Amino acid sequence: MDPVLAFVSIAAAIAVGAASPGPSFVLVARTSIAVSRRAGLATALGMGIGGVFFASLALLGLHALLSQVGWLYAVLKLAGGAYLLYLAFRIWRGAAEALVVADEGKTAPAGLLRPLLFGLLTQLSNPKTALVYGSIFAALMPAEPPLWLFVFLPPAVFLIEAGWYAIVAAAFSAGRPRAAYLRSKRWVDRVAAAAIGGLGIRLMSDALPPP
Repeated sequence: MDPVLAFVSIAAAIAVGAASPGPSFVLVARTSIAVSRRAGLATALGMGIGGVFFASLALLGLHALLSQVGWLYAVLKLAGGAYLLYLAFRIWRGAAEALVVADEGKTAPAGLLRPLLFGLLTQLSNPKTALVYGSIFAALMPAEPPLWLFVFLPPAVFLIEAGWYAIVAAAFSAGRPRAAYLRSKRWVDRVAAAAIGGLGIRLMSDALPPP
C-alpha cells in the first residue's frame, strides 16, 4: 500500500473508533458537565495520550504478542475491567451528593491533573483497544513503511483522540446540558455508572475461559 494512503486510512479508522460510544465518551461527557469545560478538556488530553500509547505499542508489534500470549491478554482484561468497576463505584457513590459547580475562570490549574489521569487510565483500561489499534496497523501499514510513518502516526493519533473528546467536552459543558445535568444529577450519574460498570463486567467476563 502507498504510504500516504496507508496514513490516511489508519487515521480514518482510528477516527471512527474514537467516535464509537464507550467508557471514554461517558467519562469525558460527565466530567465536562459536572466539573467544568477545562476539566473535560484535561480528560480529553488524557485520552489523547492513551491513544499515543496504544499507537506506539501497535507500531512495536503488541498485537502479535497479545495474540500469541493468551494469558497476558486475559490478565490485562481483568485489570481493565476492575478499574472500570472501581470508576463506576465512585460515580455511583457520589450520585446523591450535592454538586457545587465552579466558575470556569476559578478552576485551579492543579485541579486538572486528576481528570487528565482519569482520562488516561480509562483509555488504557481496555486492552481490546490495543488489539484494535494493532489490527488496524497490521492491516494497513505497508510491508516496508518509511520512517516518516513512525514519526507522524503517533502525533496524528493524539490529534484525533484528543480532538474528538475535546469536541465532546465543549458540547457537554455548554449551559443547557449542564443545567439539565444539575436538575437530574442523581439519575444521570447512576446511568453513567451503570454503563461503565457494565462495560467493566463484560471485559472481565471475556477474560474468563468458556465453561
